[in-house]
Amino acid sequence: MTQPAPTDDVTQLRRLAEAVGALRTQVAERVVGQREAVDGIVTAILGGGHALLVGVPGLAKTLMVSTVAEALNLTFNRVQFTPDLMPGDITGTELVEEDPATGRRHFRFVEGPIFAQVVLADEINRTPPKTQAALLQAMQERTVTVAGQTYTLPKPFFVLATQNPIEQEGTYPLPEAQLDRFMLELRVGYPSRAEEEAIVTQTTGSRVAEVRRVFDGAELSEMQALVRRIPVSESLIRAAVHLARMTRPGEAEAPALVKEFVEWGAGPRASQYLVLGAKARAAMDGRPQADLDDVKGIALAVLRHRVMTNFAAEAADRSAEDVVQELVDGWAKS
Repeated sequence: MTQPAPTDDVTQLRRLAEAVGALRTQVAERVVGQREAVDGIVTAILGGGHALLVGVPGLAKTLMVSTVAEALNLTFNRVQFTPDLMPGDITGTELVEEDPATGRRHFRFVEGPIFAQVVLADEINRTPPKTQAALLQAMQERTVTVAGQTYTLPKPFFVLATQNPIEQEGTYPLPEAQLDRFMLELRVGYPSRAEEEAIVTQTTGSRVAEVRRVFDGAELSEMQALVRRIPVSESLIRAAVHLARMTRPGEAEAPALVKEFVEWGAGPRASQYLVLGAKARAAMDGRPQADLDDVKGIALAVLRHRVMTNFAAEAADRSAEDVVQELVDGWAKS
């Protein structure tokens, strides 16, 4: 039995829903369409997680992320991932400095671009695993360790990464440990004809869109705490855990589809993010309690990058997304 949200929380939820509406309006000043991707970014941010944006070049992924950061008044850094990028180029490095007065030398740590509240890892799969690994500690623990010294990253902190699904030459697949740290994988698709015409009109004229601040980092931290306070029923938690466990071919809950086509399923982070994502979706609508529809709405984005298909799936031309979508549809009907 879940307890209803306190009256103060209900008032804050109403305010949060209004702020999300204002944020959508501000992003729309610069980015035409892509409502689902924008909502996915906001869901990840409110849930305190990171997001991976997958889409071909030219779909305004970078502009989308930078505009959200600007509307939330968060510091923003963009890192272009390339094959020659080194871990120190992301985390920062120690420099030797000499005191002109005494001649004594000392080390000074120079912060890298990871020291921002929103970090855009552009084309994250274009850098080798050694450099990709520089993000692991930051994404999980919100800290960076350099030369034995640990530094705390700004709060709130988010990594929003982009990936091109088409061009694979010169890329390095993200390891499962890295993928698992992304709360959501969001697909950014082509615009409709009307949206594309609006894009061309908007970007070939002289108007420069201004973005108004919706709220700041401190207010965002309060909203994240509010999302975590949203009550969920025990049955919803059981359903979310059941769905995550259904992706694991060795579990009794796994359907024949998973046993046939899946090599490895989603880990416990998937169960956590299904519930957190459901809470964030409810909060964005101003609702004081999450339900199963919220879990279903977030399930594909939570699970598709955590499921590894096998050779049988490749032979049958079944992608991880196909398997997860069919799995979620069957779960929702049961």
